[in-house]
Amino acid sequence: MIFRYFGDLSSTLHINSVVAEAHSVQQLFSVSSRIEMLTYLFVLILHNDVRPLVERNSVIWSPYTVKDIGNIETVHRRFTKPLPSFCALSYTERLKRLNLPSVNLRRLHTDLIYCYNIVFRLTDLLLSDFFRDGPSPDHYRLHKKRCSALVRYKFFSERVVSIRNNLPCSVDFSSLTRFICTVKIADLPDYLRCL
Repeated sequence: MIFRYFGDLSSTLHINSVVAEAHSVQQLFSVSSRIEMLTYLFVLILHNDVRPLVERNSVIWSPYTVKDIGNIETVHRRFTKPLPSFCALSYTERLKRLNLPSVNLRRLHTDLIYCYNIVFRLTDLLLSDFFRDGPSPDHYRLHKKRCSALVRYKFFSERVVSIRNNLPCSVDFSSLTRFICTVKIADLPDYLRCL
């Protein structure tokens, strides 16, 4: 699926089409869930067939409205609910039992990892195209560029700076692998938008 451009630069229409496509994939497998498909197989389908639909290029179109965030999260909610012995559990409890992060948390991790790649020049993108250059006692600290438009304010380089600058000390910047491992176990609830 190609990201759809709309005149107002809102990602709502794109999000709606992604959610519809993910729900249709889920319906393909719902018949199997009725015959009590094994939980690990169901989760494997979630990882391989559903998540790529709702997470592809999320750095570009990450939702910021409560409605859009909730809409994306419904894919996970609906997919985990029909699992055997999971229908009576809350969404949060289902995620804990399956050892799955929410879609919202996965987008946050993706933003932080993408930012790491830009800062440490692991991609062809230039740091100066995303973040303001400036003196900093800590070379890991980033500075936001000036912006006045709401669309720019919700853009990747704006939304990731505060989170990245306030990561817990337990996050290790020594290598990409260490960064990914430590950021995924870091406690980031203050940065999660509504579930």
